[in-house]
Amino acid sequence: MTPKKPAKAPSKALAIVTAPVTPTVSDAKASFPIVGIGASAGGLAAFESFFSGMSLDAAPGMAFVLVQHLAPDHKSILSDLIRRYTHMHVFEVEDGMVVQVNCVYIIPPNHDMALLNGTLQLLEPTAPRGQRLPIDFFFSSLAQDQRERAIAVVLSGTGSDGAQGVRAVKAEGGLILAQTPETTEFDGMPRSAIATNMVDFQLAPNEMPAQLQAYATHAFGNGMRAISGPVINNESALKKIFILLRSQTGHDFSNYKPSTIHRRIERRMAVHQIDSFDGYVKYLQQTPTEVEALFGDLLIGVTNFFRDPEAFQVLEEQAIPKLFENKPAGAVVRIWVTACSTGEEAYSIAILLQERMSALKTPYTVQIFATDIDSRAIATARAGLYQASIAADLTPERLARFFTVEPDGSAYRIHKSTRDLMVFSEQDLIKDPPFSKLDLVTCRNLLIYMNLELQKKLVPLFHYALKPGGLLFLGTSEGIGEFDELFAVLDRKSKLYQRKDNFEGMQRVTLSRFLPTLSAPEATTPRSGAIKLPNSGSKTLRELTEQALLQQWAPASVLVNAKGDILYLHGRTGMYLEPSPGEAGINNILKMAREGLRRDLTTTLLQAANRQEAVQCHNLNVKTNGHFTRVNLSVSPVKTGPPAIPQSPETVLYLVVLQEAPEADVTALALAGAANGHEAGTVGLDAESRIAALQLELRSKDEYLQTTHEELESSNEELKSSNEEMQSVNEELQSTNEEMETSREELQSVNEELATVNTELQTKVADLSRANNDMNNLLAGTGIGTVFVDHQLRILRFTPAASQIINLIPSDMGRPVAHIVSNLVGYNSLVADLQSVLNTLVSKTVEVQTQDGRWYTMRIQPYRTLDNVIEGAVITFTDIMELKLAEAALRKSTNDLLRMAVVVRDASDAITVQDLEGRTLAWNPGATRLYGWSEAQALKLNVQDRIPENQREGALARLAQLSRLETLQPYRTQRLSKAGAVLEISIISSALVNESGQMYAIATTERAIEENAA
Repeated sequence: MTPKKPAKAPSKALAIVTAPVTPTVSDAKASFPIVGIGASAGGLAAFESFFSGMSLDAAPGMAFVLVQHLAPDHKSILSDLIRRYTHMHVFEVEDGMVVQVNCVYIIPPNHDMALLNGTLQLLEPTAPRGQRLPIDFFFSSLAQDQRERAIAVVLSGTGSDGAQGVRAVKAEGGLILAQTPETTEFDGMPRSAIATNMVDFQLAPNEMPAQLQAYATHAFGNGMRAISGPVINNESALKKIFILLRSQTGHDFSNYKPSTIHRRIERRMAVHQIDSFDGYVKYLQQTPTEVEALFGDLLIGVTNFFRDPEAFQVLEEQAIPKLFENKPAGAVVRIWVTACSTGEEAYSIAILLQERMSALKTPYTVQIFATDIDSRAIATARAGLYQASIAADLTPERLARFFTVEPDGSAYRIHKSTRDLMVFSEQDLIKDPPFSKLDLVTCRNLLIYMNLELQKKLVPLFHYALKPGGLLFLGTSEGIGEFDELFAVLDRKSKLYQRKDNFEGMQRVTLSRFLPTLSAPEATTPRSGAIKLPNSGSKTLRELTEQALLQQWAPASVLVNAKGDILYLHGRTGMYLEPSPGEAGINNILKMAREGLRRDLTTTLLQAANRQEAVQCHNLNVKTNGHFTRVNLSVSPVKTGPPAIPQSPETVLYLVVLQEAPEADVTALALAGAANGHEAGTVGLDAESRIAALQLELRSKDEYLQTTHEELESSNEELKSSNEEMQSVNEELQSTNEEMETSREELQSVNEELATVNTELQTKVADLSRANNDMNNLLAGTGIGTVFVDHQLRILRFTPAASQIINLIPSDMGRPVAHIVSNLVGYNSLVADLQSVLNTLVSKTVEVQTQDGRWYTMRIQPYRTLDNVIEGAVITFTDIMELKLAEAALRKSTNDLLRMAVVVRDASDAITVQDLEGRTLAWNPGATRLYGWSEAQALKLNVQDRIPENQREGALARLAQLSRLETLQPYRTQRLSKAGAVLEISIISSALVNESGQMYAIATTERAIEENAA
């Protein structure tokens, strides 16, 4: 019969890979990237495609860890299946296994797996079946352990497992790949990963190895991660990147820490295989989407519910109770959560507040303002919908009380009562106005990314935003720096601070937000008139002159912002301003204005702000110390930046000048006096003058009313705009809800189909597993070494007994027989004999010997299928060692007996053999001649019958020595003959031992000693 080729051969030839040297733990962390691959339903086909797309020309230089949803009560055969598609070593993970380069590791069933210091640790799963998220768990540990060398790949599967882990890997600067949904059997997991906006590449599985190889070569093969020097030297390119980011996103990152910025830029350069910063700048200019991608990388926020549990415990036990102290029922509690990312931290604080209010059984009004500059993160926070993996961060009680599970069980939605406490908004903490009158401000893990200059601006800003006694909650790696005068420490470890009352500090933060700092040339370059006098400190002649003139001639003036907050006072302003009653804080000129000045000052300041030009108001009667003073009021805008750059209204300041009015004509005096005649005690004015005064007052009130009306209209417009935005958000949410309902119905249908398919597959797998077990037990039970090979002489399967003969290990399956190191002695024609059998279909039998001396009958015969098709060959090894040993022993014993019989028969000395009890076993002719007993008679005797009475004790002692296998020298003794004569003889005794080294008989050679004549 002509051999028929197999119907389907493996897609790629498998190459020999030398077993890698086991690395140390530090090597595992520092020398190569580790790729975590997560999959669920449909993952096997994706794995096959992934490894089939890997080049066989060179080792990948990475390690691969496969995490799949496996049945906990079913043994996984994934390791055996993966070996068919890769030349790398494939291992099912054992606890504590060190990750080695160019190897594949597969999670065992019913385990969670984590990476610690380059070793794989197995843990018993704690979550109930159906709620386990092994991919998220492994990805998170991979990110923490390997940082920028972590790579996460999400393949086919249902659900959302892997989405949270992707965030952790991206936050540490790792690479994220997801399978394109179009190429998956089930697209739930890839779509969930893509929805995080963290995925760098969406590829088909067979395209991923090439991308991984290019990224690893660029990022780790040429020192790309250690280019801090070139970054600093190329400061110009870095500034250009900041400009491009600011122009497209509106946010300035120039004050962020260089290390953070450099690491993020390096990662983007590695993703696109760009070597130089100038090249990356050009790429940004040509690709606006890359600017958004870099912006997203710079904003990566690692957050989860109740992150840093110890810090949140301090917040719950120390801070939250303080927020409600001395507050009546219904009082307002205001909280600002800065850099809230996707909202987990803000909702965590809301949960603590609700729990506290429930414990107090008192209603309060809670307002939580959560802000971030990432609009995508704010959108996620507003939706309040989170993946099912948050169950690992929340207690079951909190999960049940504050969340509702989605119908498909894939996510949790924050409860409406908690969502109603939140106000999410997009805000840039650096440039946008802060909230005020707050009870608590949280800013966790944001300051660590900013330089010291920016931190010095933000800490006083938090002081300004807080109420007296308000609390500040920072990240565990952050602090208030040099601002000890602004905050008192409540818990240093958890970074919980309380606001101090510090007027100077508040003034400084207010000025710092509106007054630009001097430029370097202006601060350091001497100008004309900058000659200093002795003993004048640091003041120049010009400064002394200006100061003297201001003190003598300049009127009282006040520098304020658009809201009237006082920034600077000049001159004697006490005639016009007085402190307002109540708590001291930022003083406001509108509240401090004396009687007769407040109304016109409010109107004038508003007009100046709207027109951005100077506005004046003359002859105001201001009540001073018991009398009225006529005052001229002037409000002028003050630009704080360069004239060429337009400024926002928040940065424009206003100079309020209060100057006593000069003497006026009598009519003006009469009108001014009439307006307040009843208070000043003036009488006698005629009715016409009084009417004119009343008309003037009415006109002034009309202007004030008009100003108030304009403010109200402006507020109404803003409220209307906010209402439209809320309606738009509500429509989007309703649309999203309808889409999710549709998706839920589709998913339900898919689940029903999947259940049917799964049942059929489980039945087939069970049958196959049973047949496979029967065959393995049959082959192993025979004790015959068997090796199956295909037409290409590649090993398909072998029994355990065969591994002792030709040095086979499980990873050798798929390798050619010619590559296997043979353990046979004097036989090197195995390949030729196999080929001969396949060509001729004639069996071949050869006796072979292994290096340890064992003999086998090797039989090679064709492998025939049930359809009588030749699919390869079968090699069997039958142990014939016992047969060989029996033949050798028979030959040896035969020769020995022949030689011994001749020696014993012809010996002149008496040779006897006796057992350990003294019975005679052998008696030669020499013994008959010496003692007189025939052989037949002697065999019935005991040795004691031939020993005189007085010699028997010594004979027993010698017998004991022989039993201990001690060597006895020839000795002289006496023996009795058949006739009763006592003979003097010389005896040599030898112990006879068996194969186990135990003595079973004694052989003696006895010779008579002739007495010499006297």
